[in-house]
Amino acid sequence: MTEPIDPTNPVVALCAEGMAVEGTPGAARPLFEQAWDARRDDYDAAIAAHFLARHQPTPEDTLRWNDLAARHAERVGDGRADALLPSLYLNLGDALAGVGQLAPALDAARRARDRLDALPHDGYRAFVLLGIDRLIERLCPGDERSLEPGESPCDPP
Repeated sequence: MTEPIDPTNPVVALCAEGMAVEGTPGAARPLFEQAWDARRDDYDAAIAAHFLARHQPTPEDTLRWNDLAARHAERVGDGRADALLPSLYLNLGDALAGVGQLAPALDAARRARDRLDALPHDGYRAFVLLGIDRLIERLCPGDERSLEPGESPCDPP
């Protein structure tokens, strides 16, 4: 099992502070930008980019930050980012779908599904799985089955 996110990490602390004010227009993004500026490694960059993606003015900018988050997480070699990847790939897939890149969006959904084993069987995992299923349904209307890890979306069962 992967280690929990360290709340004493300065980037994590800034992102937590930003999440606490996300309902206030303009208050969260500067905190996430500070987190990006404070990043020390790929792990920090993945976390900060994930939150910056949520506060972008265009779908293309959202895609850019989601792609950065996933790429940085993929480069973390010590397992700290394993539990982040299902959600990061889900967000990447959603952003790709938002700009009409449907095949890459399906690939991101598959990667999200393949990484679910990094999450404990809890409410958060169920939430991410629901998001993956909804993304696949949007991309493959009528294919409502829940896929197993390694199974490609839109393929016949």
